[in-house]
Amino acid sequence: MAFVHVPPFEHFYEENRDAVLRELRRLLGRQAAEDAYQETFLRALRAYGRLRHADNLRAWALTIARRVAVDQLRRREVSPAKAEPAVDARPAYAELGELADGLPRKERAAVVLRYGYDLSYAAIGAALGSSEQAARQAASAGVRRLRRRMQ
Repeated sequence: MAFVHVPPFEHFYEENRDAVLRELRRLLGRQAAEDAYQETFLRALRAYGRLRHADNLRAWALTIARRVAVDQLRRREVSPAKAEPAVDARPAYAELGELADGLPRKERAAVVLRYGYDLSYAAIGAALGSSEQAARQAASAGVRRLRRRMQ
């Protein structure tokens, strides 16, 4: 069995985001799927640097998504409907912001806007006052720094 090199996280995200969102919407409904989607890719980003091959990355991403969905469904069952949100019940983009704290300003912004808010590179470039290509490069550089830091 030949191992395939792990592609950059950006490519993995682009190739799998639609399938992950469809699966989460099927399992959780449209509204709850949005938070689960962000949490799925945050978990994937944390583990991505430890992958040794790219065999069946879509199945890996969908497994993460299903586990996130199960976690959400369990929380629904356990917590009463009118419970106050827990102190740690932050959206995934907030945790991603903390994770990216040590990055240079533009890289941090590009990573959070891309993977936390799912903005296009064109929108990120406009927000940062740069081009779409510069936004893509900043996000890619930020993800590389995060991966090195997490290893």
